[in-house]
Amino acid sequence: MHDPIADRPRDLLVSGHVNVDRFLRLPRFPTHDRTVPVEAHRVELGGTAANIALTAAKYGVAAGLVSRVGDDFPATFWTRLRRSHVDLRGVERVRAVPTPTAYILEDRRAHQRTLMDQGPMADGVGTPVRYPWLGEYSWLHLTTGPPDQQLRLLEAGAKRGVRVAADPAQEVRYRWDRARLRRLLLGSEVLFGNRAEIDHIVRSLGARRPPELLAWVPLVVRTEGRRGTSAWDRGGAVHVDGQRPRSIRTVVGAGDAFRGGFYAAWFEGEDLRGCLRAGNRAAARWLEGVR
Repeated sequence: MHDPIADRPRDLLVSGHVNVDRFLRLPRFPTHDRTVPVEAHRVELGGTAANIALTAAKYGVAAGLVSRVGDDFPATFWTRLRRSHVDLRGVERVRAVPTPTAYILEDRRAHQRTLMDQGPMADGVGTPVRYPWLGEYSWLHLTTGPPDQQLRLLEAGAKRGVRVAADPAQEVRYRWDRARLRRLLLGSEVLFGNRAEIDHIVRSLGARRPPELLAWVPLVVRTEGRRGTSAWDRGGAVHVDGQRPRSIRTVVGAGDAFRGGFYAAWFEGEDLRGCLRAGNRAAARWLEGVR
């Protein structure tokens, strides 16, 4: 089948998790030593990198993945990625290790608690960075994954003139120490995070406010849920109000969808405010279950 995206230079390579997401719907979270019934369960393709790449590709971005999955990765998920025209040359299948799996508990108020089995994305499982096609891409987005592996990929991309965005997400709290975080930001042009993640990075680097992070990275983008999105660059600050979804199916992955929408506008040449608006629209559609 002809791939219309393959005929032009590739835009965005996303390095991070490709998961099996197992959702359990509960009436409420159990307290200590108590049991609650499971009202429903479902299994979906997920992971930060997969969500970003799929959303970006949906809006016309030529996207690819760097990740590791187990040999049990569902064939239906692989087919979905291929049919979305996502470049899978950088996805490694690791034998005898289960695919990264997130066990996501959701209550009736759409609150979540997540348990993560890293599988082949655990620290120390990394392989040498050997991607001779890396220079085909203009941007490299580094999200969740082993920090040392991500930093090696950052260095490899820099040697080939690939521009880098940093997005360690929730793992910034427990996988990234201050020294590695500094290296990540100093090698990047954009930092993405939600309010809690950006606040953590501010504290980790000894700063006081998000604009002070501009000493390390030229652009900071902070998602703020219903309040919208704020961004800082060396020309000032921009804020865009959020777009209210008509309904909420799940909030898991909405931040990743924001990034995919942001990049779609970015590669179309939109200004920063336009990119933030596009990201908010993509996040709202994701919340509604439109993927």
